[in-house]
Amino acid sequence: MTNAYKRTTLLAAIVAGTALMTAGCGNRAPGDTVGQKMDRTADKVASSTERAATKTGAAVEDTTITTKVKSAVLAEPGLKTLQIGVDTKDGIVTLSGTVDTPVLKDRAMQIAQQVDGVKSVVDNLSVKTG
Repeated sequence: MTNAYKRTTLLAAIVAGTALMTAGCGNRAPGDTVGQKMDRTADKVASSTERAATKTGAAVEDTTITTKVKSAVLAEPGLKTLQIGVDTKDGIVTLSGTVDTPVLKDRAMQIAQQVDGVKSVVDNLSVKTG
């Protein structure tokens, strides 16, 4: 389990706990029964947990895509992965850094576009001069 996954899971638990603790503090109707209050609290916790889990899943997926792109670039002869940065947000990969030739720039873009889960690639690569 990665640190990012652990952190997002902890965050989801904190959000759920906070929602559970504070759910009874607002919107009280005078005739509410304990059962009705518990039902509303459970609904709020479920909603908060679902939103946190969705964000967690997206973060894990982006991390996986970034790792796959970096690995694919590393396997490509001529591309120096230490000079190419890879960032992923919502399936959109951004490549940054420098490459030696325009051909290698195009190849890095092609590699990134072929990775499963990549929606699009933003090209912030530059070609070394001189």
